[in-house]
Amino acid sequence: MHDYSPFSKHFDDGIILILVYVDDLLITGSFKSGIKETKEFLHSKFKIKDLGLLKYFLRIEVACSKRGIVMKQRKYVLDLLFETRMSGCRPLTIPMASNLRLTAYEEGRNKKEELLKDPGEYRRLIGKLIYLTMTRPDISFFVQSLSQFMQTPTKVHMAAAKNVLRYLKNNPGLRILLSSRHSTTLRCFCDLDWAACHTTRRSISDYLLKIGDSLISWKAKKQEIFSKSSAEAEYRALSVAVSEVI
Repeated sequence: MHDYSPFSKHFDDGIILILVYVDDLLITGSFKSGIKETKEFLHSKFKIKDLGLLKYFLRIEVACSKRGIVMKQRKYVLDLLFETRMSGCRPLTIPMASNLRLTAYEEGRNKKEELLKDPGEYRRLIGKLIYLTMTRPDISFFVQSLSQFMQTPTKVHMAAAKNVLRYLKNNPGLRILLSSRHSTTLRCFCDLDWAACHTTRRSISDYLLKIGDSLISWKAKKQEIFSKSSAEAEYRALSVAVSEVI
């Protein structure tokens, strides 16, 4: 595995998985007897407390049904709206207007681009929105755009970030379903926005991966190299997506 947090062990009857975060553990697997034995073994070595079925972990709400496992961050969104005093705002149906052009701050260029008195407020907000993209791929593209202005955020950037909050209020409980339907079909979708960054003229690559009906991976990121044509940018976006598949 590419992460140090998950551990796995294969048995004749299946597999057991353990996810570690500080002093919290998630234990799951493909057979119940193996999960029970794993808990008993850990309890014999350490003092642990079994909290039962997973419902809430790292601000992610989890619910199980016959359709599969549902993951959402509704409480996280509502808390974020309360913290930013946006609970009573008017909701939006889109996170950001398509004709909005965000650029980095340049002194003396535009009077509207007034720097924020507390840039830390913007940075904290973007950090929380980045964490929210774990279950909200619908805002990934817009959050990556806003995260490019962390160094010198302006009131224009903050207004755009608050529009994302207004969009979240429109449907705070949007969720991801990890389907219980058995399928090993891997599907990948990728796209790009050519020269989308108005400062560097670099393109934005996006990809999305699904196994069966389950969404498992997604990303929106600015390409590291300037592409002279949309065709060149398309190939770069495809390369990033294929690398994720591999």
